[in-house]
Amino acid sequence: MDISPIRSQTPRWIWIASIWSGFGLIGAMQTVFVMRAEGMHHAWVRLFFTCVLSFLPWALGTGIVMRLARQFPPVRLKSVATWCVHLSTCAAIGLLYAAWVTWLDAVLNPYALSSPHKPFVHEWLYHFYDGVLSALVLYTAILAVSYVLDSRSRLAYQQTETARLNEQLSKAQLDALRRQIEPHFLFNTLNAISGLVREKRNDAAVSMIAGLSDFLRRLLEDSPRQQVPLGEEVEFAQKYLDIQKVRFVERLQFSVDVPGELLLAQVPTLILQLMVENAIKHGIAKRAQGGLIRIAASRADDRLKVSVYNDGPAVKWEKIRSGIGISNMRTRLQGLYGDAFELSMHNQDPGGVEVTVSVPFQE
Repeated sequence: MDISPIRSQTPRWIWIASIWSGFGLIGAMQTVFVMRAEGMHHAWVRLFFTCVLSFLPWALGTGIVMRLARQFPPVRLKSVATWCVHLSTCAAIGLLYAAWVTWLDAVLNPYALSSPHKPFVHEWLYHFYDGVLSALVLYTAILAVSYVLDSRSRLAYQQTETARLNEQLSKAQLDALRRQIEPHFLFNTLNAISGLVREKRNDAAVSMIAGLSDFLRRLLEDSPRQQVPLGEEVEFAQKYLDIQKVRFVERLQFSVDVPGELLLAQVPTLILQLMVENAIKHGIAKRAQGGLIRIAASRADDRLKVSVYNDGPAVKWEKIRSGIGISNMRTRLQGLYGDAFELSMHNQDPGGVEVTVSVPFQE
């Protein structure tokens, strides 16, 4: 699994060098200050640099250990190969560290020894056996830190991938819903135009065709967007109603009550058009005298409420809730907001029907 895209932009070697330099400086200051306080006499500058540079093999080996930690995770305790790899690597770094320290002592003589040094191999093995426990502790610490960092990276990667896949799924669902809505509206409008032509209301048919063309152009321009400002959605719904007014002539009236400060609030694309279409289909179209459709919006704290009212006859909600329009609306809201939305439908007294959608307010 590639987790590099979510790691820090700072190169890893800078962090490794900084951490081991810090260990070296702390160890050097502690050694020099304590020895001087006890009245010892050494070559203090050379001793200081010897202590600082002594951790260089561990700094160079840290990258190798972290790579091995990914290839042979330390949690696989039952794997013989894991034990062999890590123990042999720990021993190799321990031997390299002992040889490096022995060489520094021989070249710099930081302790200002007057007697000649013992043979290199003798000193080398002495430093190795003396530092076996320290090597095991340091190696285990590097393994643990590497495993924790990689685990966090894997978790962040998985969360990012999950969010990306959820977004793709949501877009796919909305695209499918759009394909269900658009043909439904298009066929209804074409049927209405056909009826106008048969009635020889040619001017009305031409006007309806022009309105349909403008509506479809706007629909295609907005197709990539899942959410739009409420002001655009209201304008879009008005274009839809203008087309329907040609069909219903004077039988259809509509009003808009949306405060100016809410025009930038984000709402799902086509949500108002779908609500208005249901209001016409289940309300206005069933009345010989037509009726009124009212679009309203309000804000309460962090919630935006959008409603569409029609003064048509009461409806049986059990039938409406199972219809394509309401199912599409609920699925669209579910895809965008999860459970953070409310969809309610009520028959009003003394008459009329209102559909209300409440979503989180965001601009």
